[in-house]
Amino acid sequence: MNVIVDHSALFKKVELVDDLPVVIRVRKFTEDSAKEFSELMCKAQNTGQPVIPVIIDSYGGQVYSLMSMISDIRHATLPVATIIQGKAMSCGAILASFGDEGRRYMDPDATLMIHDVSSMNWGKVEEVKASAEETERLNKKVYRMMARNCGHQEDYFLKIVHQKGHADWFLDYEEASRHNLINHAHVPKLKIYTNVEFDFG
Repeated sequence: MNVIVDHSALFKKVELVDDLPVVIRVRKFTEDSAKEFSELMCKAQNTGQPVIPVIIDSYGGQVYSLMSMISDIRHATLPVATIIQGKAMSCGAILASFGDEGRRYMDPDATLMIHDVSSMNWGKVEEVKASAEETERLNKKVYRMMARNCGHQEDYFLKIVHQKGHADWFLDYEEASRHNLINHAHVPKLKIYTNVEFDFG
């Protein structure tokens, strides 16, 4: 018996691998990581997957890179699920709040940390003042966004952070859940079902 291999069919199967569900992991908030995030968001919307999982395990980073990622999520045509594993601190905590309502997850052993936007600018007095004003603007903006995402009044998190003396605010999954920052205290499982067909003749 001769076995005839249809190479075109094999190449078709290889192409299917590229259409597997995209899972985005965020560890840093830099220009490079924001660019990669944007590319993966675009790719995810062409796979046919029903949701885009964004796994966050980060100490934070640049707030402007965070804003770029937020823009990608807001313009996504698919629902986005955010999953905190390990830690979601600073920018990571803000990004976690951008999971769709009912799709914000946190591992029970993970830590979430919220704090004010910081500025590292040095220079002339007027430059420092301008930097401070921009930092304050961004600080209010991200806290208000996070509050809206979680179904609160815009000043909800601003008031809490002020009451805490603007110190780093660490939350476990129970406290994060009380503030509706997360909806589920577990890491979801992604199940992939495939259908393989064979033709012999």
